[in-house]
Amino acid sequence: MPNIGNTLPFLFIVFLIVIVFSVIFSFIPIRLWIAAMAAGVRVGLVTLIGMRLRRVIPAKVVEPLIKATKAGLDLNVNKLEGHYLAGGNVDNVVNALIAAQRANIDLGFERAAAIDLAGRNVLEAVQMSVNPKVIETPVAGRSQ
Repeated sequence: MPNIGNTLPFLFIVFLIVIVFSVIFSFIPIRLWIAAMAAGVRVGLVTLIGMRLRRVIPAKVVEPLIKATKAGLDLNVNKLEGHYLAGGNVDNVVNALIAAQRANIDLGFERAAAIDLAGRNVLEAVQMSVNPKVIETPVAGRSQ
């Protein structure tokens, strides 16, 4: 007959290990880190932990960084995180930078971020410069 006095501490230790690992893996986005590494984007686990501590959703920064890197843009995770913390739309800015690069428009990250933080849709602005909208108005000076 097994001795319960010996198995109880063992089960308690196993339970504690499971709890610790579940807290660690819920706090550190391992899947996102693996996706970034597979895409050739260098984002450290410490950076991801720091994002969590600063209340930044890591996916809102790392996924646009992966997209920008795959499009050939050289962006920095710290700049993207700073833009997110300032209340900007990181994904929209990255999409605008990619569209500007494809259209040979000289648009830097700082300018795109400033346009975004000013409350304008920077992607729409880039698209308007590529394909301007024609607005038809009535002829001035004519009375009806």
